[in-house]
Amino acid sequence: MEQGQQQQSGGPKGCSSRDKKCRVHNQHKETYSAFIYKVLRLVHPDLGIFSKAMSIMNSFVNDVFEWLTREAAQLAQYTGQTILTSRKVQMAMPLLLPRELA
Repeated sequence: MEQGQQQQSGGPKGCSSRDKKCRVHNQHKETYSAFIYKVLRLVHPDLGIFSKAMSIMNSFVNDVFEWLTREAAQLAQYTGQTILTSRKVQMAMPLLLPRELA
């Protein structure tokens, strides 16, 4: 290393690894696990769920939410609207889900 240069750590410039204000914190990831668990309690009060199964259910809910918003946004775009309304979301539901679930 040349004179006058400092070795850089993985963190932000000018921060040592022990500075509390410079530490990078893990971002909190929002999940639907609390809501999934509440619904499970309502439907089957005597059952539990493994963390891997909860992770799969959370991924499923995220996927359905993404599909639904994409379809509702396309419906809004077809009609020339720039705001996604509850009506567009309700119209998108039968297009994505089976009749029993929509």
